[in-house]
Amino acid sequence: MEQRRIEGQRRRGCLVGCMVAMLLLGLASAQVHYSISEEVKEGTAVGNIAKDLGLEKRTLKTRKYRIVSGDADPLFHVNQNDGVLYVSRKIDREEVCGQSTPCLRNLKTVLENPLEVHNIGVEVMDINDHFPSFPDKEKTLEISESVLQGVRIPLQPARDPDSGPFSVQQYKLSFSEHFRLEVKDKGEDGKIPILIVSKSLDREAAQSHSLVLTALDGGKPPKSGDMKILINVMDINDNAPVFSQEEYSVMINENSPAGTRIIQVNATDLDDGPNGEVVYSFSSIVNRKLLKLFEINQLTGEITVIGPIDYEEKDKYEIEIQASDKGLASLSTQKSVKIKIIDMNDNAPEIEVTSFASSVPEDSRVGTTVALISVHDLDSGLNGNVICNIETSANAIPFDLTPSVQDKMFSLVTKSPLDREAQSHYVITVVAKDAGRPSLSSEKIVSVAVSDVNDNRPEFSHSPYNFYVSEGNDPGAQLFSVKASDKDENDNERISYHIVRDAAEDKLTSFLNINSENGNIIALKSFDFETLKTFQFHVVATDSGTPSLSSNVTVNVFILDQNDNPPVILYPVSSNGSAEGVEEIPRNVNAGHLVTKVRAYDADIGYNGWLLFSLQEVTDHSLFGLDRYTGQIRTLRSFTETDDAENKLVILVKDNGNVSLSATATVIVKLVEPKEAFAASDVKSAAKDDEDNNVTLYLMITLGSVSVLFLISIIVLIAMQCSKSTDYTSKYLQETNYDGTLCHSIQYRSGDKRYMLVGPRMSIGSTIVPGSHANTLVLPDRRGVSMEVSL
Repeated sequence: MEQRRIEGQRRRGCLVGCMVAMLLLGLASAQVHYSISEEVKEGTAVGNIAKDLGLEKRTLKTRKYRIVSGDADPLFHVNQNDGVLYVSRKIDREEVCGQSTPCLRNLKTVLENPLEVHNIGVEVMDINDHFPSFPDKEKTLEISESVLQGVRIPLQPARDPDSGPFSVQQYKLSFSEHFRLEVKDKGEDGKIPILIVSKSLDREAAQSHSLVLTALDGGKPPKSGDMKILINVMDINDNAPVFSQEEYSVMINENSPAGTRIIQVNATDLDDGPNGEVVYSFSSIVNRKLLKLFEINQLTGEITVIGPIDYEEKDKYEIEIQASDKGLASLSTQKSVKIKIIDMNDNAPEIEVTSFASSVPEDSRVGTTVALISVHDLDSGLNGNVICNIETSANAIPFDLTPSVQDKMFSLVTKSPLDREAQSHYVITVVAKDAGRPSLSSEKIVSVAVSDVNDNRPEFSHSPYNFYVSEGNDPGAQLFSVKASDKDENDNERISYHIVRDAAEDKLTSFLNINSENGNIIALKSFDFETLKTFQFHVVATDSGTPSLSSNVTVNVFILDQNDNPPVILYPVSSNGSAEGVEEIPRNVNAGHLVTKVRAYDADIGYNGWLLFSLQEVTDHSLFGLDRYTGQIRTLRSFTETDDAENKLVILVKDNGNVSLSATATVIVKLVEPKEAFAASDVKSAAKDDEDNNVTLYLMITLGSVSVLFLISIIVLIAMQCSKSTDYTSKYLQETNYDGTLCHSIQYRSGDKRYMLVGPRMSIGSTIVPGSHANTLVLPDRRGVSMEVSL
C-alpha cells in the first residue's frame, strides 16, 4: 500500500514537472524548468526537452544532443531518440543540496552542427524521507530509589536530516506511572526532552523501568524514531545534592577581565563516601554562548569570567548550575544563578541633529527654534544621563540650547536678535557630557547661516553732495555721480536712483536726468553762469527689497564761471559795429591833461571780468598816454606847432581770462585853437553832462547788479573755502602778487575829483602807474563833483 502511494506521488510529480516546463517554455525560450520529487526511481521521465524547446527529434541523434556535466555520476541523462530527460540514478535531496532551499540543479544541453546550448533547470522537491533518530538507540539511567518527585533529567534530543516542518516537532514517552515527559523549546537549539520523576521509586517493587521515547516529525503522516530508556533503581544513593541557597543572585561590572570571580555556589549531599561527594557543572541545557563567557570549577563551584561582558549587549544572564554526587547512580540538582551586569561608563554620548533649517532669517524673534538635537548614550543610569550645552564664551553666540518636552531632545534657539550685517554665519559646537565618573563627552559642529531681510536703508557716500560744474558744459555729457550702498544682500542691496521732481523744482530738475542703475547724472542743456549761479535738487535711492526701503540726499550744484563774455565798450558809444569817438582839445593844454576816458565792462566775474587797457595803435607815442587800469587818455607833453592837428588812437580792451577776450575802441583827438575849443566846449559840455548822467545811471544799475551777484559769489566761495581744502581754493583764486582777497578799494583825490579804485588787492611791492587813477568810472558826488568807481 505504501509502495502504491509513493508511486502515485512520483507520477503526479512527473505530470507537474511537465506542466511547469510547458508554461516556462512560453515565457523564456532559453530556459526550461522542471520539478521532480526526490527518491524517484532510476529512469523516471522528467520532461520532454525536445518538445518543450521545439527541436526536431530526427536530428537529435545526428547532432549529438547531450547533457554537458562535470559530475562523475550525473543525476540526469537525455535520450537522443525522443529528447526526453530521464533520471539516471536515485536522487537524495539531502545529499545533493543539504539544507539549501530550493534545491535547484541547472543542466546545460548541447547540440552540434550548428552548435546550440540550452539551459534546463530541474528543482528537486523535498519529501519526508528521513526518520528522526537519537544518538543512542538505548539509554541507561541509574536513579536512586529515594529520588524526590520532580527531579528533572535532561535527555539527548533526536535529529532529523529533513528541515522545516519535516524536522522533529514533538516527543512522546511511553506510559509510566513513575515518570512523565516535559519538552522545553530552546529556539534555534530545538526542542529538548526532559524526563521528570513523577512518583517515588521503590527498588523492592521494581528494580528497573523500561521506557520508550519517541520523536515525531511534521510529515503527514509523521515519521518517528525511538530510543529505549532503561532506568535502574539504585538502592544506595538516595539523597541528591542540596544547594545552600534557595536563589543565587550576583552583580558584576561589565568589562570585567577574564578570571574575575563572580560567585561560588555550594551544595551538600547527606550520603557518605562517593555518594556524598559533589561536583559542579553547567546544565546541559545552557546556551552554548554562555559557555564562552563563564566557567565553573567542578570541585569548588566557583564561577569565573572567561569572555567579554558587555552591558549594552545584554544586561543580565541566568545560568543553570548542576550539582551532582559521585554515587554509582549519580544524583543531581539544578539551580539558577542570576547574574546582573552593572553598567560602566564606557560609551560616550552620541549627538544627532534630527531637524535642521538651512538658514534662519535675521529678523527672527528671540526663542526661534533653529534645530532639534537629540542625544543618546548606550549606558544607563547616571552614565546615560546626558547634559547638552554650547561651548562658547559668554554672550559670544546669540544661540542657546533648551531642553525639549521629549527626553534627551534639545532645541537650538535664538537667545538674542540676529544681525546678518554684523555676522552672517555661525559655527556652533554642541557638547554632550554624561554624568558618569569619569565623565565622557562628545562634540557636534552645527553651522547656522543667517539669511538677509531688508532692514537697512541705502546710505549715500556723502550728505549733502556739493558739485562744481563749469558753465558751457556739453548737453548730454555726464556731470557727476551720486553713490549709495546698502548693507543688505541680493535684491535687498540692489539700488535704483531717481530725481525728486515736484512743482517747485520742475524748472531746475527738468533738464537733469539720472541713470537709475549707477547714479550718473547728465544735463540736457548747457549751463550759463550769468543766468544761473547755483541750484539744488534731491536724489532718492531705493533698494529692491520687499517692501523696499529708500533714502534721499540733497545735491548742491555750483556753476563755475568761464571766460565766455568779451568786454563791452560803453564809451565811445558803438555805432555800426565799431566804437569810435572824436575829442577836441586846445593846443595850449599842459602835460597830464585828461583827454577822455574809455569806459568798458565785462559780464564775467573775477579775473575773467578784470579789464586792462592798452594802446594798440597811436599816431604819435610821445603825445598821449593811456592808463592800463582806468582807460584814461592824458597828454604826455605840451603841443607844438609841428604836431598834427588830428591824432588817431586805437585802444585794446581785454580781460584776464585764461583765454583772453578783447574789444577795441577808436578815439580821434583833434587839436583846436583855444577860442574854438571854448566855444565847442560849452556846447559839448551840456550834451556831455546829459550823456554822463545817462551813462552814470546805466553804470550804477549795472554795477549794483554785478555787485549783488559778486557778493553772493563771495559768500559761496567763503563757504567753499571753509569746507574745502586750501588747495581747491587756490586752484580758482590765487595768482601771482595776489594775497587771497578778491576785492579791495582805494580812495584818493586829484584836483577837484575824488577817485575810488576797486580791484584785486596788490601785494606789498605792487605799484600804481603815476598819473593813473586805476580802473575807475566817473560818478557825480554830493558836492557836484564826479567820483570814479572801479569795475
